[in-house]
Amino acid sequence: MCAQPTRKGKATKIILDSNALFVPLQFKIDIFEELKNLLKTNLEYILLSPVQQEVQELAEKGQPQMRKNAAYALELARKCKLVKVDATYGSFPDDIILRISQEWNCPVFTNDRQLRKKLRDINVPVIYVRQKSCLEIDGRV
Repeated sequence: MCAQPTRKGKATKIILDSNALFVPLQFKIDIFEELKNLLKTNLEYILLSPVQQEVQELAEKGQPQMRKNAAYALELARKCKLVKVDATYGSFPDDIILRISQEWNCPVFTNDRQLRKKLRDINVPVIYVRQKSCLEIDGRV
């Protein structure tokens, strides 16, 4: 049986990087269920518009297997709240994730090592896949 959210009221926002949406295919992990179990609180999954665009481009222009995987990732993205981001935040998805996660003070789910390091350098909690089997958080939510 799953752990029920313990905190009432406002949901904790989690920003998902594009590679987080590929985790279910790559590691056979139900990311939404694992995030609930890891954080034990009400969650709001956030997908920033540049991240969605990045996955959309892979679905349209990638190699055949990547197109298939990206199409699946876009289906998963429907469980997320899409947040439109204007050009003032930058042009690269990672830079935008850095700025918004710091502004909102919310964790980011990513497996990108460089992005994880940058996030930890600014004290943003990072959720990532550990040992190809479970999610772990680095930092406090």
